[in-house]
Amino acid sequence: MTKNIIYILALLLAITTSCKHADKAVEAPKPAVYYWRTTLTLDSVERQFLQDHNVGKMYVRYFDVTLDENKQLQPNATITFQDSIPSGIEIIPTVFIVNNCLEHGIDSIASLLVKRVLQMNETHDIAGVSELQIDCDWTIKTQNAYFKFLEQVKQLLQEHNMKLSATIRLHQLAMEAPPVDYGVLMMYNTGDLKNSKQRNPILDMRDVEPFLKYVENYSLPLCAAYPNFSWQLLYTGDKFRDILYSEELNDTSLYRKVAENKYLVISSIDLPNYLSSNSSFTYLNAGDTVLVVKPEANSIVKVHDALSSERPGINDQVIIYSLNNNSIINYTTSDYEKIYRP
Repeated sequence: MTKNIIYILALLLAITTSCKHADKAVEAPKPAVYYWRTTLTLDSVERQFLQDHNVGKMYVRYFDVTLDENKQLQPNATITFQDSIPSGIEIIPTVFIVNNCLEHGIDSIASLLVKRVLQMNETHDIAGVSELQIDCDWTIKTQNAYFKFLEQVKQLLQEHNMKLSATIRLHQLAMEAPPVDYGVLMMYNTGDLKNSKQRNPILDMRDVEPFLKYVENYSLPLCAAYPNFSWQLLYTGDKFRDILYSEELNDTSLYRKVAENKYLVISSIDLPNYLSSNSSFTYLNAGDTVLVVKPEANSIVKVHDALSSERPGINDQVIIYSLNNNSIINYTTSDYEKIYRP
């Protein structure tokens, strides 16, 4: 009799634990990637990556929402589709909203934003879209406006049987959860890139640890996104200036390697700033330095495992940022398998 009671209690505990896991994980999880370029075109390296890792979802940035010179909300950097997505991969349109837009009546464009996304799907024959994701680094100051906007978007999407998800940054874990169906915990850009002597600004366990206490009881279902990219950080002395865009640092007429992952600018040059929302240039002066930083694969895996310990199920769906041949080669197939595992 006693053995039967113990067995029943153990079974109930297992069922309860399983239900808790299900409540905290996203529905229908699949290996996923972010696509964050203004032209959608896939080369052989990128297609092979999708195939090798059985990628089932692509979170594709459709456009940004920014402010024009008159403080009016506008779409910016809209993606151009020049290629097809491999069959069997679900597309999740993703819209990035610059935080300062939240102070300028963001709720007024909820219907326009949803309509624009739906029109883009129709124009480019992207069928079967069942979700929209919003990416925004909201703060305490802008939270109310952002959440009101999300509620409106969610209601509009329900008319089309679509769900709404949102990105969650580490510092937002300590805040109220947004009114969406699930969140993507962004495990990158965790440090301070303004200090050239700082630890890795893309991802470092020491920057993650203070926030782990919030992960277990966060009220939204969560999945996690991890980086595979590197940064070229430009400094004048110890002062951070900019992030460069895929500069050819082996060009000995412009740069001299002075240490591992550190280059000295030896000839001044003006570079177009492709990552800026405005037409601008980054000025490199002789004597500036460029640091190349990327997290080691074992550092990513360490963070991955720490999150799993705090919240089983968070890695049921892993998203790699991003699908880009220049980033894919930063890690081996074995590294990706470790990052993608639940």
